[in-house]
Amino acid sequence: MQVYLSGEIHTDWREQIIAACEGLDVSFSAPVTDHAASDDCGVAILGEEPDKFWHDRKGAMVNAIRTRGAIGKADVVVVRFGEQYKQWNAAFDAGYASALGKSLIILQQPEHDHALKEVDAAALAVARRPEEVAQILRYVLEGVLLR
Repeated sequence: MQVYLSGEIHTDWREQIIAACEGLDVSFSAPVTDHAASDDCGVAILGEEPDKFWHDRKGAMVNAIRTRGAIGKADVVVVRFGEQYKQWNAAFDAGYASALGKSLIILQQPEHDHALKEVDAAALAVARRPEEVAQILRYVLEGVLLR
């Protein structure tokens, strides 16, 4: 199973899911989680931009090559909305995955329930903790419930 781990990049939630899925037949992929590299990849590769809009646009387009490919190959897309920052890119990834008919798991805190109600409605599961995501993947692959 191919699982794409999208969203918040400031905590170790990805590592928690990957560790909890040890032994499962799962391959994980993710966006570039080095914030500076992700922001600056476009201008670092394609040349400087004096206007911040074009700087950001170059980076977004280069990152989209990775993101679109990984979401397209994924069987399951997990999108994490963290406590910090407005994560428009995470919402976009969730919408893109939903439009492609991907199985979507949202990982969020209860305080985001109202703001993410439309995103949650497109998901097949809304989890609160990384270990819940891992348990879903284990159940889907092995039909085993961990108690």
